Amino acid sequence: MDPATLVVQALVTGATTGLGGAASAAVTDAYQALKEALSRRLSGRPGALEQLGALERRPGAPAEGLVRELVVTGAVDTEVMEHAQRLLVLLAPPASPLSAGGIDLREAKGVQVGNGTTQNNTFH
Repeated sequence: MDPATLVVQALVTGATTGLGGAASAAVTDAYQALKEALSRRLSGRPGALEQLGALERRPGAPAEGLVRELVVTGAVDTEVMEHAQRLLVLLAPPASPLSAGGIDLREAKGVQVGNGTTQNNTFH
């Protein structure tokens, strides 16, 4: 994923989660830091700032125009990327025990992993 799309994804996810009142203070702070960093970089581009505001008001709306503005203006720098990545990490769902590698299946028989699968076992 290109950096501008990643930043917009972080904004959309943050706006969806953070503005609904379900966000922690860390998520809210990370979202605000990202938004402020972008606002500083887009200060001379009122159209881009309006797109940023529109994204916050309607996170489900198309955001290709904002991605394009971020690319054209070069607004995505190291600081913006760090804010976006931090926000996405804070919003990531917690790891399940299976993804954490906490289960040893080396000697197991008849194990089924996944949702919606079918398994038929015949042991001899």
